[in-house]
Amino acid sequence: MLPNSGLPILAVLLIIVPLVVRGQNDTEPIVLEGKCLVVCDSTPSSEPAGNALGMSVRSGTGRVAFSATRQTNHEPTDMSNRTMIIYFDQILVNVGGHFDQESSIFLAPRRGVYSFNFHVVKAYNRQTIQVSLMLNGWPMISAFAGDQDVTREAATNAGLVIMERGDKAYLKLERGNLMGGWKYSTFSGFLVFPL
Repeated sequence: MLPNSGLPILAVLLIIVPLVVRGQNDTEPIVLEGKCLVVCDSTPSSEPAGNALGMSVRSGTGRVAFSATRQTNHEPTDMSNRTMIIYFDQILVNVGGHFDQESSIFLAPRRGVYSFNFHVVKAYNRQTIQVSLMLNGWPMISAFAGDQDVTREAATNAGLVIMERGDKAYLKLERGNLMGGWKYSTFSGFLVFPL
């Protein structure tokens, strides 16, 4: 007890010494769920000069994710699709609604880092299949399956890409025919974090 105060010494120390709460490291923001997300950074570098607290506010409703499958084979010779976009006819998840089933194109709703993965199975042996993840018409990552003795071999890949708002991502069949029955071929993506 402190003289004439009635407060224990421990309580006085807690009032005098500030409580510091940190994430795992000094730059990791603490994220709170809700209508509005406030991110605090102890070392702000891109904040306006008038913001002494190092805080930025952005929408907390930025959940973006999709996953789609193809239920039928993709035979390029039978298609009128000259762009060779792989169409996916069943959507498993489309949080945010940014994957268009009709065109099978994902449209980025905001600038950020996005994760994509695909798994495409070839339809015939004695054939090579090559698939590319396209970003605005340019191949970002590709995969192939070319074992001549195997029928149901998969071309699969995954990667992170930075997208601007309005950028388009889709899969292109560069060569071969893909197996779609029983939902063997899939395409998925999600927003890792906005920039």
